[in-house]
Amino acid sequence: MTVETCQHTGGQSCARCSWVRPRDAVLLVVRGRTARKSLPVAAVVGTVLSLVNQGSVIAGGAATLGTWVRVAVNYLVPLLVASIGYLSGRRVRAPALDWPRYLAGYHRDRPGITERLLTRAAAGRGTGPYPWLVEPLRDGPILDLACGSAPTRPLLRTARWIGIDASANELAVAAVAGRGPLVRGDAGALPVADGAIDSVCAAMCLQVLTPLDLVLAEVRRVLRPGGMVVALVPSRPGLDPLGILGWVRVMRALGIRSQPWPNPHARDGLARLLRSHGYVVDSDQRRVFHVEIADPAEAALLIDGLYLPGVDAGRVDQAKHVLASWARPGRRLPLPLRRVVARLPDR
Repeated sequence: MTVETCQHTGGQSCARCSWVRPRDAVLLVVRGRTARKSLPVAAVVGTVLSLVNQGSVIAGGAATLGTWVRVAVNYLVPLLVASIGYLSGRRVRAPALDWPRYLAGYHRDRPGITERLLTRAAAGRGTGPYPWLVEPLRDGPILDLACGSAPTRPLLRTARWIGIDASANELAVAAVAGRGPLVRGDAGALPVADGAIDSVCAAMCLQVLTPLDLVLAEVRRVLRPGGMVVALVPSRPGLDPLGILGWVRVMRALGIRSQPWPNPHARDGLARLLRSHGYVVDSDQRRVFHVEIADPAEAALLIDGLYLPGVDAGRVDQAKHVLASWARPGRRLPLPLRRVVARLPDR
């Protein structure tokens, strides 16, 4: 598609006249950004149509409210058509995101960020996400998939456990904490023999690992018959009005509607997805944890813990400022999570 050169910037992208999403195009019309091109067309076409269709009625003094509504439509329709025609040449395609590259850079720059955020989250009785995740796990061997800084290892001290992650920086944090054994590897090509694992633990990773079908096929390959998968993934917001308003405040400051996970179907649809890969789902539970936002440091940690490809640094800083101004002791944001326990059928 050919994109017109912008008269403001001389390039192909301009916040005043170019757009990516349909919502952006509507806002350009509402803000009058297309007026310079569309108003002359609407004035000429609307006047001609009004003279042809309503001119005699108006000249005869018999115009009614309906007549003037039709006149308004005569001007409005060509205004919108001219705006659409102008905007059709101002659409800028969003560049395709190299998600694995973004993910690698994110964890290189923020090793241990997921653990720091989730260990501050608690449910009603003080239970954290990681203790809840490991409850169904057996003695092992346990493979912690995309283990990051290996926060499950201290909870499984006596188990035969191995952590695998693609990020050297995340594994370095785990090693400093004395958590091991650790292996650097790709979730889509696990360095593990067929049928060697009793249980796979997947903490907050299935919504971001790509290609997910290949990852799930690898998990199935390394599990023995009857082997278990225990996965923790984000869940959709519930019906907590204050919590929803809190997250709306954050997302609005960031200029997004939700986190752009590459596998959104691996959240609340994870049980169905695992069944499609041949697993038997034993349980599918949702629990709402809460993260306290008591001061600006905690506000910044929350923002840094989000995946935000394509959001510029200025927006991120603005979101931190907005959330910091809201922060105070007792302020909390909900963190709904889903735990799915599934197993391979026995042969």
